[in-house]
Amino acid sequence: MATEKSSPSPERRRGLTGRVARARWPLVASALVLFGFVAASLVPAAYALAAFVAIVAAALVGPLERTGDAFAPPGAAPAGAGADGRLLEAVIASFPIPVVLLERNGRVVAFNEAARLMAPALARGDAVSLALRVPEVVEALRQAVASGAPQRAEFSERVPVDRWVALHAVPVAPPAAAAETGLMLLVFQDLTPLRRVEEMRVDFVANASHELRTPLASLSGFIDTLQGPARDDAAARDRFLGIMKSQATRMARLIDDLLSLSRVELNEHLHPETPVDLVPVVRQVADSLQMLAREREVEIRIAVPPAPLLVPGDRDELTRVFENLVENALKYGASGKIVEIGFAVEQTPDGREAVVSVCDHGPGIAAEHLPRLTERFYRVDVGHSRAEGGTGLGLALVKHILNRHRGRLAIESVLGQGATFAVRLPLCTGTAAEAARITSQNQ
Repeated sequence: MATEKSSPSPERRRGLTGRVARARWPLVASALVLFGFVAASLVPAAYALAAFVAIVAAALVGPLERTGDAFAPPGAAPAGAGADGRLLEAVIASFPIPVVLLERNGRVVAFNEAARLMAPALARGDAVSLALRVPEVVEALRQAVASGAPQRAEFSERVPVDRWVALHAVPVAPPAAAAETGLMLLVFQDLTPLRRVEEMRVDFVANASHELRTPLASLSGFIDTLQGPARDDAAARDRFLGIMKSQATRMARLIDDLLSLSRVELNEHLHPETPVDLVPVVRQVADSLQMLAREREVEIRIAVPPAPLLVPGDRDELTRVFENLVENALKYGASGKIVEIGFAVEQTPDGREAVVSVCDHGPGIAAEHLPRLTERFYRVDVGHSRAEGGTGLGLALVKHILNRHRGRLAIESVLGQGATFAVRLPLCTGTAAEAARITSQNQ
């Protein structure tokens, strides 16, 4: 017996139409909110579209019973009690940035978890000014209510940490509603990362300009002298040319470090996976610095481990790490007459690590300087560093290379007892490590 294809009953069609009709204003408001997020570049268009599809699906499938006014004032039915309220609360809760929905009189209707973390005092039915005692927020809300147009404001917080925030106050009202019956959406955008990057950029440009200005001024002065009073003085000419060469070398080293740092930062999110044995890398670095060690009358001692230490990495970048550390030990710890390089393997909660330590027995570093040693252009002794040809970028480069290799740098020092710089890198595991060991043994 043939079966007839069933079609929705009139009651079902009426129910679907009713759902759409009852949810039309939340859907319109949701669309406006999502469009505002996309226009303000707060949310990608694809995410906004996906969120709106989910909201529409919830509107058509979810329960329809209205248990009260969705946005009742304090003392009436709770905000969000009806289907419309649940839809808007679902929209707000879906965003990772702080979002607060208000009545036009400033009372809180709904907010998401990110907003609660930002302002723990937020509570439904209370005035938003009780939780956000920020003049910029209050003024932006007042202007948005008065003008009916979106408002933007920025403010900063100093406690518990420095933070910069941008506020977007967006009036949300159904087309047929009066202005005073609509809602107000507050969206908070954390500007702290952007501000910190901008501060770092300004400091970096200022420091780099200062570091380049000094040797350039020196070169310019000696050139003027050679063109004038010392034109026919052979002894002065030879002495000045030597100084000029050292200044030009310093500038070339600074530019090379800046370019290296930029390249490493550009690829810092790409972790190298090629197995590299740290032992031959360190021995090669020590051999290449023997000339400097003899000039400083310093002995380099290496405690070679019995087995290879294989880490996933970039050989050239790891060579640069140990060149910087050993060269610093030879220059700034020369009074100790010995630089010791040790190897170890340690177990950590995240797995096994290779540890390479570079220890000198020089004057050491005061404790207040240790946290800042890896900052760009930071020097413990500016005059000594420049006299040694340092650029102030070596340890910053070490830090960023180790970040790319998922490693870290530990620094320990006591005044008068030298300093120890320990490089910690995760060891290779599995088949890659075994293949590299076989290759190393065959060589």
